[in-house]
Formats: sequence, C-alpha cells, structure tokens
Amino acid sequence: MLDIIIRNATLVLPTETKQADIAIEHGKITNIASEISSPCKEAINATGLHVFPGLIDVHVHFNEPGRKEWEGITTGSSALVAGGGTLYVDMPLNSDPPLLKAKDFHAKKELSEHLAYTDFAFWGGLTPDNLDNLNELAELGVIGFKAFMSNSGIKEFRAVDGLSLYKGMQIAAKLNLPVAVHAESETLTSALTKQAREQNKTSIQDYLDSRPILAELEAIQRAILFAEETGCDLHIVHVSSAKGVELVTRAKARGVRITCETCPHYLYFTEEDLEALGAVAKCAPPLRNNIERLALWQKVLQGEIDLIASDHSPSSP
Repeated sequence: MLDIIIRNATLVLPTETKQADIAIEHGKITNIASEISSPCKEAINATGLHVFPGLIDVHVHFNEPGRKEWEGITTGSSALVAGGGTLYVDMPLNSDPPLLKAKDFHAKKELSEHLAYTDFAFWGGLTPDNLDNLNELAELGVIGFKAFMSNSGIKEFRAVDGLSLYKGMQIAAKLNLPVAVHAESETLTSALTKQAREQNKTSIQDYLDSRPILAELEAIQRAILFAEETGCDLHIVHVSSAKGVELVTRAKARGVRITCETCPHYLYFTEEDLEALGAVAKCAPPLRNNIERLALWQKVLQGEIDLIASDHSPSSP
C-alpha cells in the first residue's frame, strides 16, 4: 500500500517533459512510471498539471529568533511553499542572537521544527569572535559558514578581517565545509561611505557610488586567494557583476573549489529602478546599470553561475 500516487502528471525532467505517475512512500518518491496500479492511501489527479522538482533556496534570512517583526519562519517558509519551494537554508543573521555558537543553533532549530512549513538547514556564522565555535557548529550540522567581508549592518555579527577569514578557512577546510562570503571590500566601502557623508551626499546615486563593482572584485579576489591557499571550498554569495563571475570562472579553471550565486533582483532590476522605487530596492551589493544586468544574464545562460538564490532579507520600512 503506497502512501500517495500522483496520476497523469506532466513531469518536468532534466531533458524532457513527459506524462507519468509518481509513487510516494514515507515521504519519498519510490517510482516514476507511465502507469502505477498499486493500491494507495491517497490518489491525486494531476491531469493537465505540471510537476516540477522542489525549489531549494540556499540563501534566506528569516530573522528568528529575535527579529520576528522583520519576518519570521512561519511567513517566510509559507511564501517559499507558495513559490514551489521545499527546502531553505537560513543565514546566521539577522536573527538575534546570530547563529555563532551551539546554543544559538539549538534555539533556531527548536523554533524551526515548530514553525517551518518546509525542510530547512542552517549556515553557521564566521566572525572574528567565534573561530573557537566552528567545530561545535559543524558537529551540530550547519552546512557551512557565512562571513561578511564588509560591515554586515548587525553589530553582533562583525565583518572578518584578513586574519580571521584566513584562520576560519583553515578550520573549514579541515571540517570539509564551505565558507560563503559576502564579497565587498570593507576598506573601500567604509571609506567611500565616510567620504560621502562628510560631504552630505546621501542620495540614491551617492549610495550606488559608495559600493562600486571594484569593491566586489577586490573582495572576491582576496577570498579566492585565501581559499586557494587553505584548500577551503568557497562560495561567493549574490554576485552582482559579470566581472565578478569571470573571477570565479578563472579560479575554477585552475582548480580552486569555488561556486557562486546571483539573485533575481540583479537579473531583473537596475539602478534606474532603485531611483524609481527608493529604499525598498536598496541592497548590498547594490543594483547595477542595464549593461551590467544583461552581461550577468549572459553568465547565467553560459552556465558560469552555479545557482540563483533569493537572498530574501526582509526588514522593517
């Protein structure tokens, strides 16, 4: 007796679509065939409907515990279900406290088990303050470690300096876990921001000017150098420029174990949209011009970008 049979579905497979039945037992697909006649507890008629693989989003911020008012696990995961998602990987911030040690992991896991509508996993944090906790986080089951190479905006989650990133990558390599980096140069972005504020330049264009593509490229290059030296698996999150992707592609060609992602907002919106929409479209790295957007699409279509993640990161107005 099977648990569920989905009948007459149009299955979306890697190289084709075809009509078939799907057998499910104990939460797992056990058979796909043109017709499955076994008895079942539940039959779903999917005639005229498409069945896709469940979407996995490896980069979300659901903010619990501590900042549920920004958005929590319940609404975040239910929105993922509505979009066809079955698994999310929550970043260590913007929850309060961020996920930097064992007790943070347990608190987030307990909430997620009660509130999440989907499967879930966690990134652990990598900061100058928790290098001694990376081993315990790995034992608990984090999928990797997230580091900011520029100010995260959360005071409890400090950006890594060169030494802490290098040491963190050494530890992660021994644990066989990846390090994911927000790759923007703290030196460049903080100096340009300070300069703009001193000159009372606070427009949208001034914000864009304070986080140029150069800041992304410098940080990606440095992260690649450290990964190459330590043998650590490296993941570059939310790459916003084709030149950034090219650095990753060249590193792969010489044997660095590196992947990268981009996000829907970099593929759809531009600087002009930020000007029109205002702070609701503010992100870091920021949106780029239309030439950059089209160039990034080419990298997607050429297979140079490993995945697209949402970087779903809500906050109060």
